Amino acid sequence: MGKIKAAILGSGNIGTDLMYKLERSNVIELSALIGIDPDSDGLKLAYEKGYQVFSNGIQDLINHPDMAEIVFDATSAKTHLLHGPVLKELGKLAIDLTPAAIGPFVCPTVNLDPKIELSNVNLITCGGQATIPIVHAVNTVSDVSYAEIVATISSKSAGPGTRANIDEFTITTKRGIEEVGGADQGKAIIILNPAEPPILMRDTIYCEVKNMDQSAISNSIYAMVEKMKEYVPGYRLKQDPLFDENRVTVFVEVQGAGDYFPVYAGNLDIMTAAATRVAEVLAKEILHKKI
Repeated sequence: MGKIKAAILGSGNIGTDLMYKLERSNVIELSALIGIDPDSDGLKLAYEKGYQVFSNGIQDLINHPDMAEIVFDATSAKTHLLHGPVLKELGKLAIDLTPAAIGPFVCPTVNLDPKIELSNVNLITCGGQATIPIVHAVNTVSDVSYAEIVATISSKSAGPGTRANIDEFTITTKRGIEEVGGADQGKAIIILNPAEPPILMRDTIYCEVKNMDQSAISNSIYAMVEKMKEYVPGYRLKQDPLFDENRVTVFVEVQGAGDYFPVYAGNLDIMTAAATRVAEVLAKEILHKKI
């Protein structure tokens, strides 16, 4: 089986971490890292690794459209609103790691369909990738009427893109909780914790359910955690689910792989791991169609 060429837009924390994950893929061939700052660490590292590097943003992709079939956008929500139509015009499959929410929401363990015919896939948010699978797991057996998540990350793992997208994070994650997780109503909160030493990503998922079945809910949650571990090995429960009348609370911790950023940056790792999983599944389908 061959490989599908891909390029990354954005040479910040997420784009650089994604580069490390894609270079291990057996179906994705990373061809270029595209940024806007020629002195960024990401572009310097990509150059050292032998990848093509560009520093004029999406214009470089317009000038060299054959460099990739799949384009990962690791910039910002506002920037992707501009990139999305351009990538569609170029005929590229866009995998959006920003909370721009142009395309349909995808969580790999919940609703990834390899046969979907799309031009733009949205990965919601780091908090969404960590918590929506749990909401979905609870909802499949108990019907969630309300779900609230609190994502706590280290301040050091929140780069300029993350900080610029706080509003988009809460709005997009809320939508994901409802549209992908299945909750009737959702709410999302993000906390940037400046603690030293930096904390791991921690998420609290609170669900109110209509049909309480503690055994079924617990089994569904444990099964989902195992699915998550397939591509995010550092994903784990902090303790067993807590039950109180019609409420269940779940505590999750995400330790990063330490590819580019330290292991405390699980918020970066879960996004780049999800992006890699989605791209590989879709790339295999593209390759299959070419046979």
